[in-house]
Order: sequence, then C-alpha cells, then structure tokens
Amino acid sequence: MSVVVARARAMIGAPFRLHGRSRDGLDCVGLAALALGRDAPRAYGLRTGDVAQAGRWLRAAGLRPVDAGRPGDLALVRPGPLQLHLMIATGAGFVHAHAGLGRVVEMPGVSPWPLLTWWSVE
Repeated sequence: MSVVVARARAMIGAPFRLHGRSRDGLDCVGLAALALGRDAPRAYGLRTGDVAQAGRWLRAAGLRPVDAGRPGDLALVRPGPLQLHLMIATGAGFVHAHAGLGRVVEMPGVSPWPLLTWWSVE
C-alpha cells in the first residue's frame, strides 16, 4: 500500500469542514494535502467549475497530470455542474471528504462522478 493511501485512510471518519486542514475537520483539498504532505490553497469556494485553476493549484503542489491513476494518485471529478472534487485512489476505490455525509469516507469501485483528470506525485 502506498504511503499516500495509508495517510488518507488514517483520516477516515474525520468530519467534513470547508477549508479544514486537520483531523478536526477536512475538505477534499485538505485531505489531499495531508495525504500527500503538501501545502494547500485556501482561497476557493465550495462551488467552482474552474478546472484550469484547479490544475494550476495541483501543479503548484508538485503534481503532474497522468493518463491513468494508480493507488495514491488524485482523481479530479465533477460531482455537479459547478463543483469540482478531489479523491484519492486506493486501488479498490477512493478515499474522499464527502460533504453530503459530513465526513471522510472510503468508497469501493469506480467514481460515481465524471472523472476529469488524474494527478500523480511521481
């Protein structure tokens, strides 16, 4: 198992909180930042459809786009028309900060939302 996946799984159950950056509360960006050991931007809203801006932030964090994801890579998905979301691939599914459920969860299988791009630290 990758270190990123282990770090993400250690956050399962943490409450959802917009701009959260600790086990006391996380959003998808905060979860990704903790799992990857990177800094994360804070100047964003819950609703945004700006894929180009998300790409700039991911590149600034040292990630690069890849054609296919592996365990520990980030999936940038679109759960709604004006919403972007990051999930961490585990190989069997994804760990992500689920706003609707109010906590970090692991879900099996493929993304239920359209996958826009994969991002890798390697």
